[in-house]
Amino acid sequence: MAQPPDMEPRIAALEARVNELAAHTQAARQEATAARHLAAARDRDIADLAGKADANRFAINALGEQTRERFDRVDARFDALERTVDEGFTQIRGRLDGPRSGWNTSPGC
Repeated sequence: MAQPPDMEPRIAALEARVNELAAHTQAARQEATAARHLAAARDRDIADLAGKADANRFAINALGEQTRERFDRVDARFDALERTVDEGFTQIRGRLDGPRSGWNTSPGC
């Protein structure tokens, strides 16, 4: 069987194209490997951020609890102060009203 006259250039062109496709395939494999590594790194970063978000949420909740406890103590102190002031005003009122009503409320009497 006789070969057409352009067979040699056609075979050379096909071999060049095969080599080009092999190079593209190798580059695609390398890019896919790099993409997998980037995706894995992204997953680790997201997991790390989730851990940090949980830690921040825990800290914020602890601060809220601490603040609530402090306000409870401040409220209790204000309640005690109000009772003391009310008792003091009641005593003073009694001392002021006593002479008007004829009662002697001085300590020596």
